[in-house]
Amino acid sequence: MRVTVLGAGTMGRGIAQVAAAASHDVALRDIEQSYVDDGIAGIEATLSEGVDRGKVTPEERAATLDRITGTTSLADAAAGADLVVEAVPEDADLKKQTLTEAEEYVDETTVLASNTSALSVTDLASALDRPRRLLGLHFFNPVHLMGLVEVVVAEQTDDATLEVAREFVDSIGKTAVEVRDSPGFASSRLGVALGVEAIRMYEEGVAGVEDIDAAMELGYNHPMGPLELTDVVGLDVRLDILEHLREELGERFRPPQALKRKVRAGKVGKKAGEGFYVWEDGEAVRPADDGGAGT
Repeated sequence: MRVTVLGAGTMGRGIAQVAAAASHDVALRDIEQSYVDDGIAGIEATLSEGVDRGKVTPEERAATLDRITGTTSLADAAAGADLVVEAVPEDADLKKQTLTEAEEYVDETTVLASNTSALSVTDLASALDRPRRLLGLHFFNPVHLMGLVEVVVAEQTDDATLEVAREFVDSIGKTAVEVRDSPGFASSRLGVALGVEAIRMYEEGVAGVEDIDAAMELGYNHPMGPLELTDVVGLDVRLDILEHLREELGERFRPPQALKRKVRAGKVGKKAGEGFYVWEDGEAVRPADDGGAGT
């Protein structure tokens, strides 16, 4: 299968990597060459880490990289694609623009997919000439480690499109859960509900950051606590999702002030070096010393 990934950021490069590792030919496209170069460098670094840990062989690393072509040309990236996955920032207008532009360069049978974590796929499909060929493929970060892909079926999605998506998810060794298009789908809605309550507990002084996370890690066997996970996802991303769900589903998804303050201060989590934790070399080393709970 020839796979095109639009957007070379964290999610896009991860999707490109797992597709190429599964022997698919991949075109990774972004709007500037520096973004493309950074994306491919990120893939190489992740694969090299896998080699160091004995999870990837040097031959597998080389073969995966050989299957990925970087470009800034949408026409070149989309040419001959069986599947196009957009992984641009979580903005409905930007996603519609990206998908409609891609549609101009692909065959009628090409499947288009959005990696949105919460936006309406039915709404995104409404911008297309062939809306039946669109669905959601919601990957999770880090893509190469997470075993789930949420397949979001829009009102317009046809059976042939869904079958291609199922085959692709199976080919990359991940598990698909199929959900109908609804606000927050299943994973984002449940995930942010837990995360927002953890932030409120922190805000109200119920417990400290590490204790809230330990409660879920040790008490409920979660691999990562909700506040650390919020840092990994990005506080700005969580805020955007909450604001969308509040508009669609009501006040139970109202973003806490503590979250808004951190985003305004640029403390958006792991990618910024600080969120609810301070991050060094990709690891959470201590809770952020910002006045803490109850402030």
